[in-house]
Amino acid sequence: MSRLELSAEQRAALDRPVWSALTTGHRALAEGTAHARRYPAAIAPFAAMSDDSDAAWSELADFAKKDVVAIVTPAPPGDLHGLAAWFSACVRQMVAVEAEAPVGDAVIETLDQRDIPAMLELTALTKPGPFLARTHELGRYIGIRDGERLAAMAGERMRLDGFTEISAVCVHPDYRGRGYAQRLVTALMTAIRGRGETPFLHVIEDNHAAIALYERLGFVSRATLCFTVLRQSVSQ
Repeated sequence: MSRLELSAEQRAALDRPVWSALTTGHRALAEGTAHARRYPAAIAPFAAMSDDSDAAWSELADFAKKDVVAIVTPAPPGDLHGLAAWFSACVRQMVAVEAEAPVGDAVIETLDQRDIPAMLELTALTKPGPFLARTHELGRYIGIRDGERLAAMAGERMRLDGFTEISAVCVHPDYRGRGYAQRLVTALMTAIRGRGETPFLHVIEDNHAAIALYERLGFVSRATLCFTVLRQSVSQ
């Protein structure tokens, strides 16, 4: 397997993927100010700060007055500045170092607005991570059907200069073991590489089966980041 070679600038961008996306590839979607930005609440809960200043935390807290917000940071946040941590987990960030040709012969379809109910149903069942009514607007989402039933799906989420995140990789329990996740991920990898970008993804640290699959597909672990869901403290 090839070595993962990234510049200091690329490593810094990947250490703060949400802020990097909201200031580059997804800046047109960004809500907020110079110190804190977020995706629209109906698209994704992710938010990020420019730095760890009081001003940035204050603006992040304004987001949390209406909705929970999720931040991804290189280390666990210390002082939450009056916010409450509703959920936290360690996530492994993996970056593809090899190009993979799509594998398997299952027919892949591009998903669109008409598929939202099926996408929401599948992600609610399999829980691959946050997926909302407008999450599909972040990038291209693809799936494999069995008749009218959506058996598996995956798509593109955060986009930052030179990188696109693969996300929402999920297979209905009735269709596991058929290589559908591998088929979808390699198709996305090929498309992302075709745009001159590098695929990356995040996976919960203890999801050993998924990590093993991604390693077989040419991903290597780059860093462990912290995923924290914040909300306004009940005392406020």
